[in-house]
Amino acid sequence: LKEIIRDLHDGKDMEVLKQRFKDLVHGVEATEIAKMEQELMNEGLPAEEIKRLCDVHVEIFKEALEEQDRPEPPPGHPIHTYMKENRASEKIMGETSMLMGRLGQPPSIEAFKEHSQSLGTLIKRLSEINTHYTRKENQLFPMLEAHHFTGPSQVMWSLHDDIRAQMKQARETFESNDVELMVTSLKEAIQTIRDMIYKEEHILFPTSLDMLTQKEWISVKEGEADIGFAWVVPDQGWPEEIVEEIEESPTKSTEVLKDLTGALGLDTGNMTLEQINLVLTHLPVDLTFVDENDRVAYYSEGPERIFPRSPAIIGREVRNCHPPKSVHQVNKILDAFKSGARDTAEFWIELGGKFIYIRYFAVRDTNGYYRGTLEVSQDLTKIRKLEGQQRLLDWE
Repeated sequence: LKEIIRDLHDGKDMEVLKQRFKDLVHGVEATEIAKMEQELMNEGLPAEEIKRLCDVHVEIFKEALEEQDRPEPPPGHPIHTYMKENRASEKIMGETSMLMGRLGQPPSIEAFKEHSQSLGTLIKRLSEINTHYTRKENQLFPMLEAHHFTGPSQVMWSLHDDIRAQMKQARETFESNDVELMVTSLKEAIQTIRDMIYKEEHILFPTSLDMLTQKEWISVKEGEADIGFAWVVPDQGWPEEIVEEIEESPTKSTEVLKDLTGALGLDTGNMTLEQINLVLTHLPVDLTFVDENDRVAYYSEGPERIFPRSPAIIGREVRNCHPPKSVHQVNKILDAFKSGARDTAEFWIELGGKFIYIRYFAVRDTNGYYRGTLEVSQDLTKIRKLEGQQRLLDWE
């Protein structure tokens, strides 16, 4: 199987390779295809190269994949919820495609104005697919990484970002009345989303069900509500004993909290562990701490998080917490902090109408040894608007 894909990447004829595959094996399982791509990456084939020809891989194996039934997990199971979202997205995409057809060929500005309200609503609804992908990235991918299966984090996340960019362009061109470019962007996004659904339901989900234990699926489900859901509400009914196990299993932090009710001696005072936790969650910033081994050790859980976080991130290799296109920046910061060349790094971005300030600090002990990196993110939108002075209490 790997040799066929290597030949494909070397530019060999697609039809010849398809025939070689048919001669080689019938009924190849999705898990074998996923593991094959993982092994190719382990052997040095770049993730970008896998991504570039991902659709071609699926095309070669499509006949074998079609012979297999799609997963049928019980209602309430994380995979059931993902698939429920897929059916919802297909309905929205069908309505969007039908409405785009009414714009004419080429699309006219008059028809666009007539249908703009409905089209704008559909574009906004389809954009909610970002939540579906964010939940995959923060809940499912970390569990797969624990099994040394990093392909989805590197390849699928990059495809998610492509879809996000296509949907962003669709929204922007809709707002600017650039009808032709809007239609092009929407058609590209819809096709890429449909391709992603196929990859999920024929490769990723079967592989995940085969790979993860019941306990790991419980962990996936535990953090889902922290991220949210796209269009749907998860069904009830996943085995009651599983639900009870989730409810009755205290988190590690809760267990420790019960054991350490006394005050802890800090550099400048004494606080209980509960007080420390309360202070951290009430700070007007998001905190994430990565230890010296590059694994996420902590994140603060304030009421208005800027970036999505869930318990599945704890212990995750930090490079896998970022889109593939950003990993080189992560490596650059960590390398500079560890070598002592730098102690801080900062970025500021505009996100959803907010001005976000992101800072990274090298955390060192009293001997100057590197102990980790602290990420501090803050919404500065209101702060940037402050002028003059306010010296008196104004609660009216």
